[in-house]
Amino acid sequence: MNTIAFNAVLPQVFSTMQKSMESDVWLKNVSFERGHHYLIEAESGKGKSTFCSYVLGYRHDYAGQVLFDGRDARQYNISDWSLLRQQHVSCLFQDLRLFHELTAYENVEIKNKLTNFKTREQILQWFEMLGIADKKDSLVRRLSFGQQQRVAVMRALVQPFDFFLADEPISHLDDRNSEVMAELIQTEACSQGASIISTSIGKRLPLIYDFTLKL
Repeated sequence: MNTIAFNAVLPQVFSTMQKSMESDVWLKNVSFERGHHYLIEAESGKGKSTFCSYVLGYRHDYAGQVLFDGRDARQYNISDWSLLRQQHVSCLFQDLRLFHELTAYENVEIKNKLTNFKTREQILQWFEMLGIADKKDSLVRRLSFGQQQRVAVMRALVQPFDFFLADEPISHLDDRNSEVMAELIQTEACSQGASIISTSIGKRLPLIYDFTLKL
């Protein structure tokens, strides 16, 4: 997949605000091209997580069109969405969506068993790189939110993707750990020629962005 386009998209919840809407995304024609890095800045409640949900097909409560390589998302069936989420778009969710009854390593490995994308050695290297090697056998529910964020990013990266969505990815990390996480995400994205689309209400993923958009 090379392009995700939003053509005059407006969430239904904002339908009464059309005349006062000031956004680089909502009600605009905007394309996200594979290989470029995008930062979407917004105040809380402006639709960052909604944007990600539209790209992943979890929500369809909008006017306008979401297009993947020119094909309208409303034409997608269940199999199409499954393929998109498995091979073309990966997401680091703001709410992380981890399995709290599993260990940190098991949370990553459970997805990697489906994709066979990384070796055990590569995953363990990530744990070292992100500074939580000593937590790999700890239950996720016993980790801090910042540690859970690092587990979640590893799980999001154990699959092929053309676009990596990061919804408020470093809200609970200090500057050093934010930089390490950004390096890991960028390395994986560059190795696949993929795009990074990161959202932020303040603290941003420390990358060099090709485009910055206001939501």
